[in-house]
Amino acid sequence: MPNLKRLHAGHAPAVLAFELANRAYFAASVPDRGDDFFDKFTDRYSALLAEQEAGICAFYLLVADDGSVLGRFNLYDLENGAAELGYRVAQHIAGRGMATATVRELCRLAVARHGLRALRAGTSCENVASQRVLIKAGFVLVSPADPADLGGSSGPWYQRDLVPKR
Repeated sequence: MPNLKRLHAGHAPAVLAFELANRAYFAASVPDRGDDFFDKFTDRYSALLAEQEAGICAFYLLVADDGSVLGRFNLYDLENGAAELGYRVAQHIAGRGMATATVRELCRLAVARHGLRALRAGTSCENVASQRVLIKAGFVLVSPADPADLGGSSGPWYQRDLVPKR
């Protein structure tokens, strides 16, 4: 049974393996990270851990029993009770409900661990699978996104209020 775990230094080799194994799959629906991402992976990974330690972001992994990474689920720019959600799952588990279930779990953790009240997520118009995940996880369409926020693609912002508004 996969577990959602907070990113730590020891996960680096499994995260790199996940990104490399799924690079072409991800590039079909989101902009490719580019060779520079992989060439400087260690430095970038250290920077992620520093952002997490500073409370700016919170990074989670969906980890299989064998320690392999099945997905990455990230909360960016935690401020004023809100954050931006980003996620990606391995090709071999796509379409099985794992992304939806994990996004729902992350919504619970966002409240319990991080005190968040709302999450938003942007997706390109072409990324229908991510749109379905967000809708099934309780997000609603709120506005168009600036293409600069979506790697140059057009698409919408979705939002989920995590706690009732007062």
